[in-house]
Amino acid sequence: MGQALKIDDSLSYKLIDDKDVFMLISTVREGIKYALFQAIAAKSPFSTTEWSGFLHLSERTFQRYKKEKRTFDPLHSEKILEITLVYNKGVEVFGDKANFDAWLEARNVALGGIKPKELLDNTFGIGLLKDELTRIEHGVLA
Repeated sequence: MGQALKIDDSLSYKLIDDKDVFMLISTVREGIKYALFQAIAAKSPFSTTEWSGFLHLSERTFQRYKKEKRTFDPLHSEKILEITLVYNKGVEVFGDKANFDAWLEARNVALGGIKPKELLDNTFGIGLLKDELTRIEHGVLA
């Protein structure tokens, strides 16, 4: 397959060009190995329980993936990348992880009174968070 994109703290909507989009597509198609997921998860504030909820996988399945050094299927790989991208955008917008992590945990009036991280379990919610972060970035707060 094609060359996979390096997934780290620098993965950002701002820095992705057309070539990078094709690398993201390749990464999704090939699947994310559990070891890479562990590196991503370690840099996020989310627990294994939260990740299992976001990806709609049981914690037992996560344990099997870890034990068997499995690769996530394309649907789960895509969700992992979407969450990584929106998380890195949030850190950029808020200036540091602590401020963004606090925002993710606080009930948000603009998002219907729910915690932003509760929206990470589906693509529409992730899109809503991305839009809200863009509004915050540009000073439009409602």
